[in-house]
Amino acid sequence: MADNAKTPRPVFRNIHVTDIVTYRLPPAGIVSILHRISGVVMFLLMPFIIWMFDTSVSSEISFDEFTSVFRGGFGWFFKLLALGLIWAYLHHFIAGVRHLIMDATHSVSKAQGHSTAIVTLALSIGLTVVLGAKLFGLF
Repeated sequence: MADNAKTPRPVFRNIHVTDIVTYRLPPAGIVSILHRISGVVMFLLMPFIIWMFDTSVSSEISFDEFTSVFRGGFGWFFKLLALGLIWAYLHHFIAGVRHLIMDATHSVSKAQGHSTAIVTLALSIGLTVVLGAKLFGLF
């Protein structure tokens, strides 16, 4: 006689540090954590943002200085910083719009949270790839 009973999935009520590697976070949880991380990234890169804005709009000479930083020896590093900033802004903005829509419509379900989280991740990563390709001169 075949045993058709499935083995029960573990139920996590309080996650211990040792359970982190086996716990599968849903997409909505991933978006939530990345929303917080992107906010911290934007906050920490605020001096870089202010420097970029100041040097890009002050004068023609400062704009040339601004563009030369991205073409210099450590240009790849500044481009990576800018790419991280692009991702942080896009993800934070799209996840924020997701939360605003969920708050405004009062329609929060597990399926809707899952689908909007997937859309948020896809849009933020897709737009980051497109803008990163432009930043690194691929088109």
